[in-house]
Amino acid sequence: MTNRLYYADPYLQAFDATVTAIDRAIDRTVVTLDRTAFYPTSGGQPFDTGTLAGLRVIDVFDQEDGSIAHVLDRSAEASRSNDPTMEREPSGERIAIGQIVHGEIDWARRFDHMQQHTGQHVLSAAFEHLFHVRTVSFHLGADVSTIDLAREMTAEEIAAAEREANRVVWEDRPVTIRFASAEEAAKLPLRKEPQREGTLRLIEVERFDLSACGGTHVARTGAIGIIAVAAWERFKGGQRVEFLSGRRALDRLGSLRDSVAASVRLLSVLPQELPGSIERLQQEVKEQKRSSSALQLELAAYRADRLAADAAVIRARTGVAQDHSVRLVGRAIDADAGALKALAMAVVAKDGYVAVLTSAVQPAIVVVARSADVPVNAQQVLAKLTAQFGGRGGGKPELAQGGGLDAQPETILAAARDALTSST
Repeated sequence: MTNRLYYADPYLQAFDATVTAIDRAIDRTVVTLDRTAFYPTSGGQPFDTGTLAGLRVIDVFDQEDGSIAHVLDRSAEASRSNDPTMEREPSGERIAIGQIVHGEIDWARRFDHMQQHTGQHVLSAAFEHLFHVRTVSFHLGADVSTIDLAREMTAEEIAAAEREANRVVWEDRPVTIRFASAEEAAKLPLRKEPQREGTLRLIEVERFDLSACGGTHVARTGAIGIIAVAAWERFKGGQRVEFLSGRRALDRLGSLRDSVAASVRLLSVLPQELPGSIERLQQEVKEQKRSSSALQLELAAYRADRLAADAAVIRARTGVAQDHSVRLVGRAIDADAGALKALAMAVVAKDGYVAVLTSAVQPAIVVVARSADVPVNAQQVLAKLTAQFGGRGGGKPELAQGGGLDAQPETILAAARDALTSST
């Protein structure tokens, strides 16, 4: 059983402890101590990092016997001992069972976690106080943290809870630690039912929240700085709320400030005018797309006339009693799928045509279309091409489209002509 120093003093940054066990696997060294200030992953809060006997601690986790395992970075070792109970530091000194070693916590990471976790207690309590909505779960991520609420909240309710939480933060209320038996805790107004039995560690935000929790927390709510709700979404019948506390909130504000400033410069508007300006730009883009589509159709009709004038007359096998004389337009064109389709449809708007158009680059895009009076199955023609050259596609008897064909345009067009003139 490891004595958890962070239980009583989450501000402890350095400590000395005795090594009680060492386990060296192929890719890691795991050290167990009689006491530690390193927090293991638990309760939605990630583990601490730092150094132990000069070696970098890269993971910390609970073991089944109640002890805490510290995973050390093997890449920092200068040498190895043949004794499996020992490890060497870069300096050459040995870490051995029974030895006293010095540990130091990565304080920036620890304090960030303290801000986020205490911020979660306050925000969850605000939802509970104002709307009687419980927090189902909590996750402290590397960039943002989330709480999952039991029911979906309105934007107004979320804003009200955010304001209430920050009121408590700015009042700089004490955050205290105490311990209680399960029987004693049952008589207390805990915000949530404890998940474990035995002696419970209680975190109390003065006159606002009392919860059983093993995590690390700031000593006063003022150290949280600010709690900012960043986003929310529906989640498992309730709602997932994303929030940031302290330094993370400041970093996000800086990022938003820079984005807004850049947008203001590009659009030459005031910050409060950005939404309206973006809406106007979106409307202009829609109008330009409509205008562009109309111009493309007009251009397609013009190009279709030129292509139709150069069409070759072939006897197409149609699967009926006799062949059918059609005008075949087969061309490679430097265009995307949309333009090829528009051009093919313009060609076959007239009677008696089959159009097979392919892109000029590989892998090729192919569009096959036929006039309403031509008994050719465009989908079957395309299927023969994809079977021969790969790719995928589909469509209807009058229009089919495919992509990913691995062949030169001339080869594809020749195969399409063969598919049209050979028996099925």
